[in-house]
Amino acid sequence: MDGLKNQYDWIRMTREVLFTYCESLAPSDYVKELESFGGDSIRNLHAHVADCYRTWLGIMTLGKPITHVQLESVQTVQDMRKIFKETDEVVYDFLDEFKGKWDQAIHVDFSDDNSAKTTPLWLVTHTMTHEFHHKGQIVKIGRQLGYVPPDTDLLDPRSEGENL
Repeated sequence: MDGLKNQYDWIRMTREVLFTYCESLAPSDYVKELESFGGDSIRNLHAHVADCYRTWLGIMTLGKPITHVQLESVQTVQDMRKIFKETDEVVYDFLDEFKGKWDQAIHVDFSDDNSAKTTPLWLVTHTMTHEFHHKGQIVKIGRQLGYVPPDTDLLDPRSEGENL
């Protein structure tokens, strides 16, 4: 059993619930920027989450030549699903690369020529918890726009839909 891959699979299942919910929104509401959220939209937050995985795990740690999400190229949930399909590949590459080496000290390089020493476990924990932080904001934006969100807590597939 690969615990972190299983954990990421659960995160992906939860993300799927959120994507399905977002597909029920008016397309204009998916990209609507709300002043009460600092000008962010649901789309912008999804892109920010994808960029976090791609930047921390792909660019800074694995050295992959990945570009940042270009908001103007993402107008629909389907567009964002494609971005996350690519992002999932980066995450799984990271999980494969560091399997069994979670406490290994590694250096990550920042774009401003600074670097830091951390561990793969910290990096993957940071990116996963970051997604859940913004998932809550996405649900809150949906409520502000008048939509009723589904339960987006982690679901255990073995418990027939009961929350963990």
